[in-house]
Amino acid sequence: MFRFNDANVYWTMYLLSDGKRIGRKRLADEVGIGEGSMRRILDTLQEWGYISIKQTGIIITKAGQTFLEQIPIQPVDIYLEGSVIGSQQQGVIVKGVADKINNGMEQRDAGIKVGAEGCTTIVYRDGKLFIPPDWNLDTERPETAKKIREEYGMKEDDALIIGGGTTKQSAIIAAVSAALDLF
Repeated sequence: MFRFNDANVYWTMYLLSDGKRIGRKRLADEVGIGEGSMRRILDTLQEWGYISIKQTGIIITKAGQTFLEQIPIQPVDIYLEGSVIGSQQQGVIVKGVADKINNGMEQRDAGIKVGAEGCTTIVYRDGKLFIPPDWNLDTERPETAKKIREEYGMKEDDALIIGGGTTKQSAIIAAVSAALDLF
């Protein structure tokens, strides 16, 4: 039985998006799944024409890059002390979805369902950054709000979902799973 989800598939493509060749074992390790599951993901992506597999490694194709660019998710390396549960964190900015987020519990639950400690969601609405429903990051932690805007390029109507877990892979899959649940 294969044990992977859409977030694992997305992260596989994201890791390949830098254009560098990478081997299956290393890819499986970085995504946090077994080699058998990675083999199945790669077979599917190859069938779709999104990757090319050679003896020298796996590389994303132009079609794969185009597909990935259509997904309005931008991974960001982030660590917010005291704001996110988990020793490891990974953020993703999800473009134009702030109106789809109510209180952030759905994103937290999505993270927990895939084995992480949870997710913290920040939305950019009416010129302000909030942790839903109404905790104003600009007022409570202005230096953090400034960093999010300037370093990560968050814009009006975007959401930043930060997965938190005991491993980097669990934080990644939590953030990406919660982001994909918004579509």
